[in-house]
Amino acid sequence: MSDTDTPRGLDLGRLRQHLDLERPGLVSGELRARRIEGGRSNLTYHVTDGVTQLVVRRPPLGHVLATAHDMAREHRVITALAPTPVPVPGTVLLCEDPEVIGAPFYVMECMPGTPYRTAQQLTDLGPERTRAVALTLVDTLVDLHAVDPAEVGLDDFGRPEGFLDRQLRRWGKQLDASRSRELPGIDELHASLGRAMPVSPAPAVVHGDYRLDNVLFDADDRLSAVLDWEMSTLGDPLTDIGLLVMYGEQHDIPDFPVPTPSGAPGHPTPDEVVEHYARRSGRDVSAVDWYTGFAYFKLAVILEGIHYRWTLGQTLGPGFDRIGAVVPVFIERGLHKLRDVRPPHPQEG
Repeated sequence: MSDTDTPRGLDLGRLRQHLDLERPGLVSGELRARRIEGGRSNLTYHVTDGVTQLVVRRPPLGHVLATAHDMAREHRVITALAPTPVPVPGTVLLCEDPEVIGAPFYVMECMPGTPYRTAQQLTDLGPERTRAVALTLVDTLVDLHAVDPAEVGLDDFGRPEGFLDRQLRRWGKQLDASRSRELPGIDELHASLGRAMPVSPAPAVVHGDYRLDNVLFDADDRLSAVLDWEMSTLGDPLTDIGLLVMYGEQHDIPDFPVPTPSGAPGHPTPDEVVEHYARRSGRDVSAVDWYTGFAYFKLAVILEGIHYRWTLGQTLGPGFDRIGAVVPVFIERGLHKLRDVRPPHPQEG
């Protein structure tokens, strides 16, 4: 076998044995696999026997933060959303036994479609199709936030009461777990978010990392699948729109490590994205700057964790050496976003 047939982090022999045991007849012959590029956290592999096409997801190698990379949660939310208007891959099986391939994992169907990771990909579509694709992304987010969690068995998928406060504390702990250098302003950003925290709307299923790179579009520009549910939970839906706005503001950073196709001609501006979401969902988006500032903080923490794993030699793929330099930019932009945000209620004393 070549290196492509036996990618690091996936034992194909053990995987085949497990598939034969749990889903006999699903695959036949020798398995081949390749790691799907694009993700910077959980590892994703395309696996085939030459006929059946599958996708395997597992946590990253090495340093793994507490509560992150939960394969069972990803598998559960994708399975639950299958009968809703939100397009997701069909799930095949979940394995929580780390002895099988070295970590918990799940297997899902391989969906057709293209993830738009660069402005050039959208530029090739032309302005009209680019705008339609971007607004379809927003429409699908509206569909996700309209799902009744209780109707799909996700009413206990998270604890929406005090969601934003817990999120801030959680990401503060994530930051502490990955601290390996001085990051000027990061603690100020964290504290500013705490002082100006808004009141959350009614809870919804939250994706947690919603962007063009984490969905697939088919040849007819239909959104065929929403992927990468590792940060999903039940909570404040405006965290998703804040993150989408934040990604839309990053196309001016050279060598930015997260895909930023928003610079393509025809792509709606961040303000247009917010307006479209508000009109379609009927939600109050007046606090969107806070949510965008929170998105800057969260992604700064995520990228700092990836940078830390890179310093330990525990990352796979190119580009990780540049991530550390971007983190201070996110801190600065997060602080700028919160500059004019005020607490929702007067502070006493």
